[in-house]
Amino acid sequence: MTKLLLTLLTLASLTSYAQWTPEDVVNAEIPAAFDFSPDAKTVVWTKRTANKEKDAFVTKLFLTRLDQKEKGKYVTLQLTRGDESDRNPLFSRDGKLIYFLSARDKGKKLWAIDPAGGEAYEIKTFENTPANPAWLNDSTLLVVAEEGKSLYEREAEDRKDDVQVIEDTAHFKPRRLFALDLKSKDLRRITSDTRFPLAGYAVSRDGAWVLSTHTRSPHYGADGQPRPEVRLWDLKAGTNSVILGTQQAPGSFVFTDDHAGFYFSTNQTNDSLWNGAGVRTLRYFNLATRRVTPVPLAHDWGLSGTTLRRGNGLLVSLANGPTNKLALVEKAKAAERWTVKPVSVPGAMADHVAPVLLSNDYTTALFDYATASTPWQVHVGRLLTDAKNGTVSLISQGELVKLNGGLSGKKIAKTEVLRWKGWKGEEVTGILYYPTAYKPGRAYPLVLSIHGGPAGYDGDDWDESWASFPNILAQKGAFVLKPNYHGSSNHGQAFVESIAKNYYEPELEDITKGVETLIAKGFVDRDSMGVQGWSNGAILTTMLTVRYPDMFKVAAPGAGDVNWTSDFGTCQFGVTFDQHYFGGAPWDNVGGKSYNEVYISKSPLFELERVKTPTIIFHGSEDRQVPRDQGWEYYRALQQIGKAPVRFLWFPGQPHSLQKVTHQLRKMKEELAWFDRYLFGKKDTLNEAFKKDSPLAMLLERDKSAGVATGAIGMPLGRDENGVARVGAEVVLVKKDSIAIGRYEVTRRQWDDFRESQKEDKRFPLVNLFAGADQPASNVSYEQAQAYCQWLSQKTGQKYRLPNAREAKLLHDKGKAVAAKENTLNHWAGYALTLDEVPVLKEKLSGLKTTLLKPVGSFAAVKVGEADLYDLGGNVAEWYTKADGTPGTYGFSAYDFADDANEQPETDKANIGFRVVREK
Repeated sequence: MTKLLLTLLTLASLTSYAQWTPEDVVNAEIPAAFDFSPDAKTVVWTKRTANKEKDAFVTKLFLTRLDQKEKGKYVTLQLTRGDESDRNPLFSRDGKLIYFLSARDKGKKLWAIDPAGGEAYEIKTFENTPANPAWLNDSTLLVVAEEGKSLYEREAEDRKDDVQVIEDTAHFKPRRLFALDLKSKDLRRITSDTRFPLAGYAVSRDGAWVLSTHTRSPHYGADGQPRPEVRLWDLKAGTNSVILGTQQAPGSFVFTDDHAGFYFSTNQTNDSLWNGAGVRTLRYFNLATRRVTPVPLAHDWGLSGTTLRRGNGLLVSLANGPTNKLALVEKAKAAERWTVKPVSVPGAMADHVAPVLLSNDYTTALFDYATASTPWQVHVGRLLTDAKNGTVSLISQGELVKLNGGLSGKKIAKTEVLRWKGWKGEEVTGILYYPTAYKPGRAYPLVLSIHGGPAGYDGDDWDESWASFPNILAQKGAFVLKPNYHGSSNHGQAFVESIAKNYYEPELEDITKGVETLIAKGFVDRDSMGVQGWSNGAILTTMLTVRYPDMFKVAAPGAGDVNWTSDFGTCQFGVTFDQHYFGGAPWDNVGGKSYNEVYISKSPLFELERVKTPTIIFHGSEDRQVPRDQGWEYYRALQQIGKAPVRFLWFPGQPHSLQKVTHQLRKMKEELAWFDRYLFGKKDTLNEAFKKDSPLAMLLERDKSAGVATGAIGMPLGRDENGVARVGAEVVLVKKDSIAIGRYEVTRRQWDDFRESQKEDKRFPLVNLFAGADQPASNVSYEQAQAYCQWLSQKTGQKYRLPNAREAKLLHDKGKAVAAKENTLNHWAGYALTLDEVPVLKEKLSGLKTTLLKPVGSFAAVKVGEADLYDLGGNVAEWYTKADGTPGTYGFSAYDFADDANEQPETDKANIGFRVVREK
């Protein structure tokens, strides 16, 4: 079965469902930033949507009332509107106001709004943009902000000096924690004792303690040195101290309700020097003794996702491969001992929920629920402990709000967690999406969609994005596999560390064995496979096409590395990443050589001559995570080698992750067209010269439904006001005592009058069979036009002829001045057509049954002397007699491109007609 036939059969079986489009993915509504009111009866949250006019994603505030329902759903209201994003909403401690930050007014203000409704109003203007608000006490908010501009910065600005000193330690900009008194509007610095910029903070519930993390060098992001500083601030005593110096990457700080200590997570890794990949473990810090105690989770794979305070314990997610497990960590009252209780979630939700927020009394919860075939839902639930046996359960009380209603009519692909044996015979997991119209016993194309990281993972979660869109590919008739190769997180420490100093080898074996598993099941056609990925997914995509040049019909890598020798210095985290995964620096003397050969042997750049796979490359111009020039190196190599078709899309102003709506859509549409062409065998129907709302587009739509058009219906221009047929043609005087020229081009009706009189003469067949009676006669030869003039002269007793050279030049010049706005190809294009677009646009005319000719006189008349003449600028080109007596044409037809620099187009004979001149 051919690829195209398979695609057509798939589409035929989906006709009862609305089709997935890139717009469905990019326009998804995404909720975030939830906060309970103090009585837990109301939730404020943000919703992100695509704003086409701003070409950006905008977040607005919403309010859901848990004590009110309409038609079985919680009542939800939109609080803020407009084109600017609002973020970080927080209920006041008494629940009477909601404070939030916003991009409006340059993003430098704190705002408030009444949850009952009304306009938002300003609370405080900051010198620099505030961030991350949190409550210190009932009337004081903590916010993070940079200090004001220094003299050095002001003077540079005055000089218009925008030169950047890379990793400028002398001007490492302070970023501090401030306390804002909402009554007096006064600001007070909390972290004034350190110049190191604040990276994050946490505050105790009673406002007595603050933890802050500070970045100690501008090059920390690149080389991880020196480690960040964690400070503990005793706000009552007015003291602070540096703590946790021996802990590996401490974070996710949560104070206990008894204010005796706090929890935090650390990175458990065998490569602490370079903060290598590992698993997150839980620790407890005692404020009195300053002692750190490991909290046993009875789960070797560590934490995953959010940790939420519940009294003196925590509600946590535990890594479980492609899913997560909920657990309650409870601390003994008088000792540093803990019990870990699994939290049961009934039904299909088990192992598929993620905690989002707990109310102040810890009984009401918000949590996410999704599977790979169930779009994300936010649920309201009750966290309950059985008084008899102590078991804990999370029970849904329904969705907080219904989102993405536009997906309800879409066919969602069936999914499953696939398991197979990979590198060293160890289990590997992946998410498998079935073709939407899957029928057992048939082999289908396969698309590998590879996640980034490498220490990310693909869970049994909803995942449709501009980077990976499995439902659109499944709709096209493909299986989609998202493999959790070795090096992925959520599968334990040994698994995530297995590719350190062994990069590419386990991952490629895992992926190819997953492919073979599907082929062995009879699911996949070995000769119809493609691969896509972003970031590390692109890195693996590229190496797959190097190592297996005949395996894939198409590849779509986005923002991936091909040259590790240059990545070390240009990547935002190049030193730590490359040291961890490759071992050493590029210049290290290894194996008796003056350089580290692994940087060459692991770089696909030096083997790209092996690539045969048609490859489309994507990269953002401001990407520092995978340096932007990696895309250029990749493209230039494939372009110069010339063994594989290659296309490179460069996204101006975009970082590692595409931010603009237009860029996300363009990436998806380009990628899908590439897959259509090289994997699904579908002809590319994109015509870059064709405007969707042009006159030609409307004509093509009518052409589809109406079949063959027969021209316009109305009062024939070849008849008088009483409908009586005129003989010959209507002519008008150019000036007194001068020639008269045909007001219109000779019409099909007038030609038929002539032809009827000459029916015994086979020189005059039907012309322009499908033209309307009032459209110009076309496909007329010069000799036929002359014969018409002779007949008309005999019929009327007056001398009629074709225009001579001087007259034709005058008529042509008059017509050329208006041709782009009359019935030429320019008109049908619907935009300012250019010469190079003409052949592309003409491709749309190849199957057109309807003529482009219009009834004569459809456009405004042009003055020639005292005469008003029609259609000089278009409709049909017209015959004239040259000075030497030979035929020539002037003007433009509806099929011609009119251009100031194009004196006279070569008009096809089928589109030539004529206009008569009557001698005085």
